[in-house]
Amino acid sequence: MENESRVAIISMIIENDDVITEVNRLLHEYNRYIKGRMGIPYRERGLNIISVVVDAPEDAVSALSGKLGRLRGVTSKAVYSKKQ
Repeated sequence: MENESRVAIISMIIENDDVITEVNRLLHEYNRYIKGRMGIPYRERGLNIISVVVDAPEDAVSALSGKLGRLRGVTSKAVYSKKQ
């Protein structure tokens, strides 16, 4: 049951352009789980907003969201589907 896949959205608000390369590296590392990605540059506020839809085991979603959220200037949260 532990490795069952869940659909989730990982949402990020990036306030530090210096970490964009690292964000993209992490997303590439987990690309086998990524089903879609939407990015919005919010230039007026100096932000980048990214949502990534994944279908992955919960531990992989949690690991990716956690790694992203530990980057300086990045806030990251995951929202899971109720269905497994």
